[in-house]
Amino acid sequence: MTISGKIALVTGAGTGIGQGVAIELARRGVKVAVHYNQSDAGALLTKRQIDEAGGEAFIVQANVADKPEIERMVHSTADRFGGIDILVNNAALQLNYGLFEHDEATFDRMMSINLKGYWQCMQAVVPYMKAKQAGRIILISSVHSKRPTDFDTVYAMTKGGIRMLARESAIELAKYGITVNTIEPGAVDVGKQSARDSKPIVTAEDMEKHQRTKYNIRDKFPLGRVGKPLDVANLVSYIASDESEFMTGSSIRLDGGSMHL
Repeated sequence: MTISGKIALVTGAGTGIGQGVAIELARRGVKVAVHYNQSDAGALLTKRQIDEAGGEAFIVQANVADKPEIERMVHSTADRFGGIDILVNNAALQLNYGLFEHDEATFDRMMSINLKGYWQCMQAVVPYMKAKQAGRIILISSVHSKRPTDFDTVYAMTKGGIRMLARESAIELAKYGITVNTIEPGAVDVGKQSARDSKPIVTAEDMEKHQRTKYNIRDKFPLGRVGKPLDVANLVSYIASDESEFMTGSSIRLDGGSMHL
């Protein structure tokens, strides 16, 4: 399986899953545009790790809720590297608000970043992929697109929308040799987040409890741990490769078996 020489744009690559994906793609020989909005220090760390591994990357800033900024980001990537083969839509907002904590402003903000941002990034990259009659669009979603839990209702709505965005666009783009697939991670240990007081998806207290009680973590995660960014990155690398050319419109759950609950 090789993806060396391909060109990727990874949104939200300054932290967490996006950072792990960008680093792993570059390690495999992909030229990577490292996108960030506010995590400038994280983006610099991502690029530094790519540089140290002998990869090729550049940093691009944009607000993925703003169409002109998305278009500038995509054009900058194509101008720098000569096109775009892979889009990894990952940049997202997770507020962890309850149903009545949300107001119209937070609802619109989450929809603009998590759903409309994905759609507009896809619109911006597709012309470059059409020109090559090939492309890989990979949407990072969540098990919350499918599994109801006591969680952020609006966040879950955006993730459910991503699933259908992938399935419908996969049909429309197939004739151009472009595939569209979704990865739905469960809990991933990503450290600090930019949303709501930088709360991680899995808190430090949760992780400590899991480490103290092996039975408890295996009850929730049969493989004995939560996910890591590299777990997602490895799957992204496969989907980005030629070996996955017959897979499109798929939603792949990556949760260590936690959906058995």
